[in-house]
Order: sequence, then C-alpha cells, then structure tokens
Amino acid sequence: MTNEVKLDNKIALVTGGGSGIGRATALTFANEGARVVVNDVNVLGGNETVELIKRAGNHAMFSKADVSKNDDIKNMMEQVLKQYGRLDILCNNAGIYWEKAITDMTEDDWNQMIDTNLKGVFLCSKYAIGQMLRQSGGAIVNIGSELGIFGAPGASAYCASKGGLTLMTKALAREYGPSNIRVNCLSPRSIATPILTNYIANAKDPEALRKILIEAIPLRRLGQPEDVAKAALFLVSDDSSFINGAVILVDGGARA
Repeated sequence: MTNEVKLDNKIALVTGGGSGIGRATALTFANEGARVVVNDVNVLGGNETVELIKRAGNHAMFSKADVSKNDDIKNMMEQVLKQYGRLDILCNNAGIYWEKAITDMTEDDWNQMIDTNLKGVFLCSKYAIGQMLRQSGGAIVNIGSELGIFGAPGASAYCASKGGLTLMTKALAREYGPSNIRVNCLSPRSIATPILTNYIANAKDPEALRKILIEAIPLRRLGQPEDVAKAALFLVSDDSSFINGAVILVDGGARA
C-alpha cells in the first residue's frame, strides 16, 4: 500500500460485514489501505468477505459476534485490540428489517428489532469509543435509513430503531467531538441488498414493486451497496475531517 490510499494502515471494524452494504464497505475500506475486522453472526458470509479482501491482496480477519449481546461485543473488541492494538474506524452496519402492523407485533418482535438495530449500535459504540478515547481519536459511521427520518406504514419498529440511531449519532457527535471522535450517519433508500431483493421477491407482484421503487427515485435506478460504501469511506477518511454529526441521505434524490 502507498500513502495515496485514504485509510492507510487504519484498523476498521465493520459490523454485519457478511453481505450487502457491510460487505461492500469492508471491501472498500480494505482497498483503501485499512485492515478490516469483518463482523457478522453469519460465519459463512463473514468468512467469504474476508476471503474476497485477501484475494485482492489486502488484510482482514473475521469475528463472529451478535451485536445485541454485551459479552459478544466486549470479547470482539478485546480480540481486535489483541490482534491490532487499536481501533480507528467503526462502521455500525448490522441490522434487520421486516414489516408488521403494531397491533400484530409481539413484545419479542419489538425487542428483536430494537436490540439489533439500536442496542447493537450502543454496545459497539460504547466499546469502540472507549478505545478511541485512549488513542486520541477515531471515526464512526452509522448505517441508518431514510426511515429513521421519515415514517412508513408497517415499519413502526424499524422506524423507531433507525430514528433512535439518527439522534444517537448527533448526541455522540456533540459528546465526543472535543475528543477528536467524529460520528456521522448515512440514511440509504432502496439499496439492492439481499434484504431488499428478498422483500421484492416475496411481494404479490415483484416486477410491479420494483417499478414503483425505481420510479420513486429521480435517478431511476436502485442504489447499489457500493454507493453507500463510497459515502461511508468519505465519512471515515480525512476528506471529511470537519464533518461531524451529519445525517446524509443516500437515496438518489427520492426525498429531494
């Protein structure tokens, strides 16, 4: 690697790195010189991402951990520090999505959504920031959603989880900015990940739904995981050194 790359010798942790946006982000960070810790509960997917990174001549390791469990995250952070001695970048990407009317939702449904999408960010950020304080700085990018800003029928639990993430981003940015820790959020819409692909495939009329999704976007295409990954790269690199507490839509202009 040369100093021309944006993340030369940085240590980056990407949660939910086994597929979709997480995989694209892990690959992008690695291609820019970072040593990437790929986290996922899916061992096969996580190891596939690591293998893709290594095939490109870059550095990565896999760490299985459930982001909703404190002990898992504590152990993962200890593993990262034992291997690399520091943590410069955290991408909080792990998340789930489903739709259900609130009258049909169980307490377990609600807890699963909040625990994964919001509590997981709390736990990962807690341990990452603890280390970043000891090393005088770092960068965090949270992968939120446009539904953390705008409501949608059938998605009350998801909106609550991502809305909490949006404001957590702003709070952490204000709290830890003085310690040179920047925290920003990306809010994507209609990204062609496995979650969206399955969502479309399970619709009554998949082609009609795909058409509706695309026509709602001025750029007239679905977003790709790489579109989000490149935005994440900007937010964790020195190119955005004066951007902190930002919530950026990655939506092809849909909410313009």
